[in-house]
Amino acid sequence: MHKYSRAARLGLVVVLLSCASAALGQEARQLPGAKEGDYVSHNFHFKSGETLPELRMHYASFGTPVRDANGRVTNAVLLLHGTSGTGEQFLAPQFAGVLFGPGQLLDITRYYIILPDNIGRGKSSKPSDGMRAHFPQYEYDDMVAAQHELLEKGLGVNHLRLILGTSMGCMHSWVWGETYPDFMDALMALACQPVQIAGRNRLWRKMVIDGIRDDPDWKNGDYTAEPRAGMETAADMFYIAGGAPLQLQKTLPTREATDKADADYVKRFAAAHDANDLLYAVNASWDYDPSAGLEKITAPVMFVNSADDFINPPELGIAEREIKRVKNGRFVPLPISEQTHGHGTHTWAAVWQQYLKELLESSQH
Repeated sequence: MHKYSRAARLGLVVVLLSCASAALGQEARQLPGAKEGDYVSHNFHFKSGETLPELRMHYASFGTPVRDANGRVTNAVLLLHGTSGTGEQFLAPQFAGVLFGPGQLLDITRYYIILPDNIGRGKSSKPSDGMRAHFPQYEYDDMVAAQHELLEKGLGVNHLRLILGTSMGCMHSWVWGETYPDFMDALMALACQPVQIAGRNRLWRKMVIDGIRDDPDWKNGDYTAEPRAGMETAADMFYIAGGAPLQLQKTLPTREATDKADADYVKRFAAAHDANDLLYAVNASWDYDPSAGLEKITAPVMFVNSADDFINPPELGIAEREIKRVKNGRFVPLPISEQTHGHGTHTWAAVWQQYLKELLESSQH
């Protein structure tokens, strides 16, 4: 359990941003705090054919929407988190401290920043709220549809200046570009592939799913205590998939250090996740495959992967091949360095912020 409430941590971002700005030699000044809220979609229909009477979408936001003479919002930015994350992940200093401060690329006094918790995560509707394994089966198309409804009906946002997605959010950005091609000025896709999940990427996900389902303590989702073995398997797989060999070797140079770090990670991971929530979240990618519709994307796309990403290794050549089908797309492969962090490089904004700057400049109207 976290010592402080989510609202308290959201409020602390002001302090983090001020410190980050001072460290960068920028003018430190008061920044507006985050606003939190919930939008409830009534009788939400999933692609599975199931319906949820009330689907709750929780969000946090910074800044204020600005509209042009025609009433179109011009400064909204949607940030989409990864499979095991929430919108709160973007408040980490390596992201918020680099991008949200005064004069920075996503200055919250200039942009209207929206951080949703997606279906199945955080304070949005999820299996662990009570339905457990009877919660509707959801997939990425459902998640993007819920994001779109949150924006239009919940927040009154009819246009986005930018969608930036990391990992699962990266995959959501491709779905957004194809499903709502005129809704955004630009897309930044960090740490994913615009094709169906197969090969090693599918294998490690299947290991997580099978590890939970095969644990006798899972009891078809009706457990009274978390299935320990299944969650330990999931934690180990996430640790490997999200890690960077260079960073791990540098920070864990001995057997003892490695074993202790693994044990600590498993303990933290298990404490922070519910088995049903995690199983649903990992399985939500089963039908993902935007490859057939890449030509539908008209917004400029900046697509960035890191060469030390276990989940999206460069030797596959997928990104270089598929980006050619995107009208205004560019792919940037980040070489391995002391600054990259494997799959998690997507949240270390200093490594790729120059490409975000280029995207914002090239997509100005």
